[in-house]
Amino acid sequence: MLFKKNRSKASTNERPSLITVTRPSSVVAEQFRTIRTNIHFSMIDSDLKTLAITSAGPGAGKSTISANLAVTFASEGKKVLLIDTDMRKPTVHKTFKLPNHDGLTTLLTDRTAQISDIVHILKEEKLYVLTSGVIPPNPAELLSSKRMEQLKLELEESFDLIIFDLPPVIAVTDAQIMSSKTDGTIFVINKGGADKEMVLKAKELLDKVQANVLGAVFNRVENKNDHYYAYYGENK
Repeated sequence: MLFKKNRSKASTNERPSLITVTRPSSVVAEQFRTIRTNIHFSMIDSDLKTLAITSAGPGAGKSTISANLAVTFASEGKKVLLIDTDMRKPTVHKTFKLPNHDGLTTLLTDRTAQISDIVHILKEEKLYVLTSGVIPPNPAELLSSKRMEQLKLELEESFDLIIFDLPPVIAVTDAQIMSSKTDGTIFVINKGGADKEMVLKAKELLDKVQANVLGAVFNRVENKNDHYYAYYGENK
């Protein structure tokens, strides 16, 4: 399957959120490689084809985590697709400086649309990206549709790993819907941005749909003037 090629017009130093690209030798970039390794160990007995990234509430930095993890997995030589599945407040197209006229909503609503025409290739990041597309009036219905399941299966045939950047769990049902369809889910917790009750409620909602929560990323923990990302494995 051939995909259209795109090059970001912005230089790497204009994209501070993509620290795995702008500062690949930094401590934070190394933390993302550690998270990648821990995810591998979490799925040692089964294949990891689909990974969901979500949080309890907004502002946790889940999209930044999603983008940097996607770049980190792609650096292994894997064919990685990052999908902006937050069709309410999409940000992936902004992170990678991509147009968002067509995207996931296009593939879900237009049966004539071809995956190869919608997915972007980012050569610099060695990554494939599917933006959200136009914001629809019914995101939850689209994500729970038979067409979404069919599209997911089609994409799994073309990519080694698909990362879904999801909306927060508590805000809408979208994250529950997609977490139940993926091999694993990573939960992003923002230091000072979510109280214990909110986190436990979000975990309860994920448990209700039998999401395979691999662990959590504790985000924005400051140390030596740098931002650290720590991974904690799920205690089963």
